[in-house]
Amino acid sequence: MYNDMSQKSTSGTKLIATNKNARRYYEILDTVEAGIALMGSEVKSLRESKVSFKDGYVRIDANGAWLVGVHIAPYEFATHFGHEPERPRQLLLHRREIDSLAAKVEQKGLSLVPTKMYFKRGKVKVEIALGKGKKTFDRRDDIKQRDIARDTARELTRYK
Repeated sequence: MYNDMSQKSTSGTKLIATNKNARRYYEILDTVEAGIALMGSEVKSLRESKVSFKDGYVRIDANGAWLVGVHIAPYEFATHFGHEPERPRQLLLHRREIDSLAAKVEQKGLSLVPTKMYFKRGKVKVEIALGKGKKTFDRRDDIKQRDIARDTARELTRYK
């Protein structure tokens, strides 16, 4: 009855995973979308959403930008070639984008952290955020503001 095109999302993106700790520990200033060079077994594992951003970050060197510390679980049905779960993976960015990010990281003391991984038109993309590390008191203030907003919303719904 329905064709396959009507059931797909209009944007063509499918979220794989998000890094919840990125917004908790960093104040996000800017985001960049990057492609990522993967092996076939890694893509299969990502289709099953078996990825962890736990200690992930982006390192920039003379050869380009690298995603380090992101754990992609081994694909259990891989027959010939598996992959190393925490190997550095090259990010696919233009040289001018890499140079711009490197200048911001060096100059202002910012960090590059992965925030999201998703499929976009069949390709795996990573959203990289340029963030400034939060201090402990900043995190406490965020928690306090979130609690206040939740309590006021609860009170407003009670009186409606």
